[in-house]
Amino acid sequence: MPLLRSREIGAIAETAAVALALCDARVAGDCERAREQFGWPERIVHFQSEDADGLEAMMSRQPVTFSSVPTAADDVALIAFTSGTTGKPKGTLHFHRDLLAICDTYSRHVVRLTPNDMTCGSPPVAFTFGLGGLVLFPMRVGASSLLLEQGAPAMLLQGIAEHRATVSFTAPTAYRAMAGMLGNGETSSLRACVSAGEHLPAATFDQWRAATGIEILDGIGSTELLHIFIGSPPGEVRAGSTGRVVPGYVARVVDAHGAELPPEELGHLAVQGPTGCRYLDNEPRQREYVRDGWNYPGDSYRRDEDGYFWYQARTDDLIVSSGYKIPGPEVESALLEHPAVAECGVVGMPDDERGQRVTAFVVLRASHIAGETLARELQEFVKAQIAPYKYPRGIEFVDSLPRTETGKLQRFRLREPGAVADRRTSEDDT
Repeated sequence: MPLLRSREIGAIAETAAVALALCDARVAGDCERAREQFGWPERIVHFQSEDADGLEAMMSRQPVTFSSVPTAADDVALIAFTSGTTGKPKGTLHFHRDLLAICDTYSRHVVRLTPNDMTCGSPPVAFTFGLGGLVLFPMRVGASSLLLEQGAPAMLLQGIAEHRATVSFTAPTAYRAMAGMLGNGETSSLRACVSAGEHLPAATFDQWRAATGIEILDGIGSTELLHIFIGSPPGEVRAGSTGRVVPGYVARVVDAHGAELPPEELGHLAVQGPTGCRYLDNEPRQREYVRDGWNYPGDSYRRDEDGYFWYQARTDDLIVSSGYKIPGPEVESALLEHPAVAECGVVGMPDDERGQRVTAFVVLRASHIAGETLARELQEFVKAQIAPYKYPRGIEFVDSLPRTETGKLQRFRLREPGAVADRRTSEDDT
């Protein structure tokens, strides 16, 4: 992750006992400082360098032929670190067979890549969403990949238009931002748009489809399972739903004891398939994530009669207020339909009377003024969209929301005092 700093790099390198790091010379300072502070990685080799000991010079001195290192299907191929939406990143182990498995499940049956495709997107390849979409999937079928040094929405749109990319991989916030930037024909080459990393609100889905004519393929995956395990292919998408189970996987919604729940009941998501969670040196977390052969990603879901899964919240993001269970992302989806709201995050804050108070952190679009009047308007708007008891009793207007390097909203940081700068608060005590 190019945005990680020495403390984060050092913790990862120490946990995985990294012997060799290949690092872009332009951002090598943090990697060098990590070695000074932690003693890891043991050795650093720079690329994008003209030095005699740089990677390019070392490569030029090697023979053009070589013998492949023999590997087994169940040898560890990579250690992927979680992106930290719930705190300290954790290392997850994936075998060589796992890398092929995600290509032959999600890519083959949902994205349906062919050699004629060119993929592009914003996630770095250190994020397994990007690793699959930008490296493994195209390599598996002989397609092309457009690798952008910076994947901000404007740059992603420019790359799609200039290189005629056919499949994009990015987060819901980027699709929402790009929908407001479109001119003429920038997305005409696209045939599929994949979203992951966080819940895709129906409002964002509708906005993108209205602007481009293309459905966004929502999906849920995890670093622990390597890539997406629930997501529907083009033509089978339902706005607001994550989709159906990817062929090769099995998923169900269960209660606290692991018993499967009937359709439409809210419960915990449990998954089995050709990939699964293997934490590096973290047995307590392993026992929590994998129970009775099922992987528990930590999400609350309901499943409808047709087998479509509907995201409710991260299990630890489910707000319990006055006895009501309120999924924060459902309130976020309602708020995002208001024209003043650019981004938002909804969490439960401690409250003596209700246990938790539904609180919304709102980033406004330009030309809209934060204040009590707008806060009341947003509250009444939400009451008209969903059950009134779910509306945000507290609204805090902020300039930005805390996100990981991969763009995921860090709701746990919204609960921390002083974690979000420039708060302007409005409270409703009714």
